[in-house]
Amino acid sequence: METVLTFLLIRFAVVAAVVTIVAVILFAIAVRLKRRGRWSETKRPIGPVAVRTADLYARRVGRQSRTARTAKAAARLIDHDGDRS
Repeated sequence: METVLTFLLIRFAVVAAVVTIVAVILFAIAVRLKRRGRWSETKRPIGPVAVRTADLYARRVGRQSRTARTAKAAARLIDHDGDRS
């Protein structure tokens, strides 16, 4: 039993580390684009894709879940035309 719990703990740690690394990399890319002034032209093609992905996620998980609402709000912010830079 202890071996199984150790395996599950290691697996969770690896998944959490990968998710954290991906989030940090995406954040660094966004900050770099914003500082170089290329965020607006990058945002145009990504916005509709983010909205479609959030809609598919909301449909799959349920529209009233907190994560679905957060994903849709983030997609709306990305797709928003007005840039506050």
